[in-house]
Order: sequence, then C-alpha cells, then structure tokens
Amino acid sequence: MSTNTTEYQVTGMNCGHCETSIRAGVSEIPGVTDIDISAATGRLAVTTDKPVEDAAVLAAVDEAGYTAVRS
Repeated sequence: MSTNTTEYQVTGMNCGHCETSIRAGVSEIPGVTDIDISAATGRLAVTTDKPVEDAAVLAAVDEAGYTAVRS
C-alpha cells in the first residue's frame, strides 16, 4: 500500500491542547493514517493511504479554530 505525506503550516497553535484539537479533527478524515503536529514549529504533517483533498485538511484545522496553508 502506498502512502503520501503532506505538510501544512498552522497559525495560532501554541500548546498541547491546540495540537490535540487539530489532531482530533484531522484524524476523522477518511484515509488519514498518521498525524505529526508541533505547536512549537506550527508544522502539521498528514500521512494518508489514499488521496485526501487539501480542502478537507484545511477545513478540519479551521473547525478546530486555527488556520493552515499547505507548505
């Protein structure tokens, strides 16, 4: 099975709770197999086992109260 990792830069997160909120939303997207997130760097890496639209990830981050752009 092939996987793909896409990185995003998240604005506004500054603690573990922020990371948890974003992780919870992004993990609900079908196809997401792993999430690596760091409030210290603002980096969000999403690994998937099937194509996932950037819009789905960005919407999940937005719903958690933050903004993101694909890096």
